[in-house]
Amino acid sequence: MKMIRTLGLVFAALVIPAAVFGQEAAPPDIEMWRLDCGTLVLSDTGPFSDGHLYDGQTRTMTDSCYVIHNGDRYLLWDAGLSGQLLGTSATEWIFTASLDRTIVDQLGDIGLSPENITFLGLSHYHDDHIGQASDFAGSTLLMNRRDFEVVAGGANASAAAALAPWLGDEAGEVSDFGGDHDVFGDGSVTILSMPGHTPGHSSLLVRLPETGPVLLTGDLYHFREQIENRGVPVFNTDRADTLASFERFLQIDQALDAMIVVQHDPGDLERLPAFPESAR
Repeated sequence: MKMIRTLGLVFAALVIPAAVFGQEAAPPDIEMWRLDCGTLVLSDTGPFSDGHLYDGQTRTMTDSCYVIHNGDRYLLWDAGLSGQLLGTSATEWIFTASLDRTIVDQLGDIGLSPENITFLGLSHYHDDHIGQASDFAGSTLLMNRRDFEVVAGGANASAAAALAPWLGDEAGEVSDFGGDHDVFGDGSVTILSMPGHTPGHSSLLVRLPETGPVLLTGDLYHFREQIENRGVPVFNTDRADTLASFERFLQIDQALDAMIVVQHDPGDLERLPAFPESAR
């Protein structure tokens, strides 16, 4: 009986919340800003659905980046279009890209510099998400291993150039991971494995103390109607993985009652405070 009682006490300690014992830790104080990291004008949205959902449509997309503050550490999520586009535009394929302000310039508005950015998290290796990455060469790069291997293996030359500070013999610090990744180690910000757009594409879950859970899509979705019509771009690397990621993402959304922010959809800008205000 003595052993049973001891085991019962151990079990109670495991299942009774720490608050009962006066040991509950204060929740992390998280703050998030949305940055404008460029604009993409599409001459034909057709390639964004292999089911011909958008053929012949023109569209304007925003390019969003995010800064998340946790204690004395900061995460920059995605790095936008190249700083070489500042004040101009360039057209390639169906895209005309432009940039009004750099990330570094906007960080100055909230009293930050590249040296303050602890982690640079990238949803994937496409140019409109890594364009200003080299400005944060002193930050630890967070990237799904499958995408990092594509870049490190030289399969995408423009991505290798943009991420050069983390490649080679004197490379900066890289944290690559195979699945989900807890950025700050306290559950407040989680990089979610959502493959399909690229082999290691990721989305981001941010648990804000006042706003609640926020899901940043990366390029899992490019505009809000894709959530309903499940449009899969022709340039995604794996259609089956994309559909599976759609399902998992929406399960997380429903379970957490989260706010979805589609990073490329201008209509989603109003879901978060206008810069330089932050979401708490």
